[in-house]
Amino acid sequence: MHSNAHSPLDVAEGAGAQHATPPRDPVRRPHALLEFMCRLGQAYLAAGEQTALVELFLRRIATAQGARRTRVVAFPTAIFINVASGTEEEHVTLTEGPIQVLRLDQIAEVYTLGEAAQRGEVSPEEGLKRLNETMRSSPRHGTAGTVIGHAILTVGLALVLWPSPKNVASAAVLGTIVGLVKAANRNRPILSAPLAVVSAAIVSMIVFGAMRYGFAASPIYALIPPLVTFLPGAMLTFGMIELAYGDMVSGASRLITGFVQLVLLAFGIAIGAVLVGASPEALLETEADLVAAAWAPWLGAVVFGLGAFLHFSAPRRSLAWMLLCMLAAFGVQRLAGEFGAREISGFFGMLVATPLGYLIQQRFRGPPSMVTFLPSFWLLVPGSLSLMSVAQMLGDRSAGIEGLVSAIFAIASIALGTLVGASLYKWLTETFGLWRLQVGRAGPLFRRARPRQRG
Repeated sequence: MHSNAHSPLDVAEGAGAQHATPPRDPVRRPHALLEFMCRLGQAYLAAGEQTALVELFLRRIATAQGARRTRVVAFPTAIFINVASGTEEEHVTLTEGPIQVLRLDQIAEVYTLGEAAQRGEVSPEEGLKRLNETMRSSPRHGTAGTVIGHAILTVGLALVLWPSPKNVASAAVLGTIVGLVKAANRNRPILSAPLAVVSAAIVSMIVFGAMRYGFAASPIYALIPPLVTFLPGAMLTFGMIELAYGDMVSGASRLITGFVQLVLLAFGIAIGAVLVGASPEALLETEADLVAAAWAPWLGAVVFGLGAFLHFSAPRRSLAWMLLCMLAAFGVQRLAGEFGAREISGFFGMLVATPLGYLIQQRFRGPPSMVTFLPSFWLLVPGSLSLMSVAQMLGDRSAGIEGLVSAIFAIASIALGTLVGASLYKWLTETFGLWRLQVGRAGPLFRRARPRQRG
């Protein structure tokens, strides 16, 4: 059963934005409106948006275009829309779920277009044209930037997880190889699932093959960074959020899809190990006596952010905002990990990242919040924890199951942190909105008043 109960993200997303304009004259081109709503709904789902918010955004767009009654039901794999124009005639359509994976610049354009459509500033025809241009656009940094960005973010994650010289060097090589494989598979969404398996198998073969020839490394920490862009951390987290708010079908489907993706990655790792004759116990080997500088993880977070900016083609002038949000979440998570269980430290990280993302978008005119806190999801790495657990089950089932339980707690804590962070932003906005407006006006008044005081 699908519920239309909205999470605090619903209120937070609309807290600083203008509501849809009052209904215009009855919609004259309902078929164009339906097509635009379907395509934009697909884009929202491809960006990872919650289904309840997709429904809300599409209803606002229909209202802004003069539709009197609109019903929208969204699932991760399908969207149902019923629009009634000014007459008694109703128009119904059904479309499939997202058909491609979006980059950060495309996500930003989708949300910008959606906000304009909700205010009634974009006609369905113009919206379709802009959406088509967005979906067909090429990465801003080209293929070279995409590959180099993947290598950089892989090195950054290696510095965060296990900052040994050998692990960082192998991350640079393996990250470049996976980046090339992904670039060769661009614009082929039907191959996205086998691409993850193939990439995992290639990485596994190289790692275990090198170990057979004397390259000492920690396999788990060498395998995870190159595969980070395949990890479904955000999908698992949003699945938890939707389950918490009654969207059982959407939440369960996202959780199952994310878990299957992890299993496929683990399967690819196992295939690579078998092809080079490595035993499952090799996954549990680690380097001895790692001594890392305290600044290494912080450097890794910055490097990871720079790599994500290049690889996912983030919008212009968004790097500083992305790094601010990521470093804030990362710092709070590490601080919380020093005083409590590691599994719940993600709660505190997202408790900071979520309202900060909304604040950047709505008060500082920065990029959409999804652009700033999605990299924070990837850096907190809930998916990598669960992938480690699934991979470890190949060599030690008890250790793998124990790690999988820890990963579930980590994902749940990040989901809860996202919900509470959004609620916190809503409360702060409603409580201190007038006060903040007065402070904003006080600055110019004070600057004008100072010469008078001196005179």
